[in-house]
Amino acid sequence: MAIAEKIERFMERASWIRKMFEEGARLKARYGAENVYDFSLGNPNLEPPSKFREVLQELARDETPAQHGYMPNAGLPWVRKTVARTISAEQGVELSDNHVIMTCGAGGALNVILKTLLNPGDQVIVPAPYFVEYDFYADNHGGSILAVPSREDFTLDIDAIASAINDRTRAVLINSPNNPTGAVYSAAEIKALAEVLQGENRRRKQAVYLISDEPYRRIVYDGLKVPPVFSAYEHTVIASSYSKELSLAGERIGYIALHPAAEDAGKLMAGMVMCNRILGFVNAPALMQRTVARLQGMAVNVDAYRRKRDMLCQGLAAAGYSFTRPKGAFYLFPRTPIDDLVFVRELQDKNILTVPGSGFGRSGHIRISYAVPSKTIERALPGFQEVGAKYFRR
Repeated sequence: MAIAEKIERFMERASWIRKMFEEGARLKARYGAENVYDFSLGNPNLEPPSKFREVLQELARDETPAQHGYMPNAGLPWVRKTVARTISAEQGVELSDNHVIMTCGAGGALNVILKTLLNPGDQVIVPAPYFVEYDFYADNHGGSILAVPSREDFTLDIDAIASAINDRTRAVLINSPNNPTGAVYSAAEIKALAEVLQGENRRRKQAVYLISDEPYRRIVYDGLKVPPVFSAYEHTVIASSYSKELSLAGERIGYIALHPAAEDAGKLMAGMVMCNRILGFVNAPALMQRTVARLQGMAVNVDAYRRKRDMLCQGLAAAGYSFTRPKGAFYLFPRTPIDDLVFVRELQDKNILTVPGSGFGRSGHIRISYAVPSKTIERALPGFQEVGAKYFRR
């Protein structure tokens, strides 16, 4: 076999989005791109704020010596200080540059965190449904994911999480706003989770860490705010990126932020800086570090995503689909009346590409990414309605 057996298995488990991409290419070649409605990818379709290009052009003209040389592995100190000020304001906890590491996106951040925390055999509890690559990130570093189903409306099932904690539990990983559901966990949910973890810490006399994956923090609707996790629980690490809020997904720029009062905070920061280097990230791209430092607090026009959400929700509700209205991110996760794999194939017959919920640890649903042009939603709705009419009473 040309590749490791484990990677062969991983490729099968992670294949759904890739399969949809390949199917989309085939359908577009046959019917024309304008006649294929691809909702499979979570790729931001809004342009970055205009300020981004202004800053980028200004930095490209900067002839100050050593702008592109080596730097501390945690990132440029003045950038980390700037990012720390933003996080401090959001979280209600004072951070310095020594609590921030600039990373190659949120994926890089999560791998650095998990490599630093996990011993072989350790478990990370994750509410399901969840981003499928969490499984692979944990496995990269000798651990595993223990999925705990969330409630029917995708809120946290605190009792189920408490029951799942065991002596192998090293961390709980949450993602809010959530991919694939669009759920935003409330302050009450975060507080209740923190109380469970604090009780476990007293029992074992060692912290269970809370890892908060937050790349969609600024993609929220209807006046909602994402509650701060640092204010609720001190043993918390945040992984985030500028991929979604600034539409810079291809630039792979993000950060880790550690609560200053976390257990062994100094040692944990030193470990993460080392892991950033030895995992091959070394440091986040210098040009993008300097760019995002100048764009703190900015975001794309979230109202554009809100309009797409409303158009999609209104159309699917009229067709009889059942779903929990997303509060953030840019995904809808409706229930399917039949096996989700079969339902996805029926939608494909209408040139509509979605991803089965099975790929995210919750069968009986599909994920629809509405980070697409509005006309894609408009033109796809008749196909959604045709398939729905076979199963839904109206």
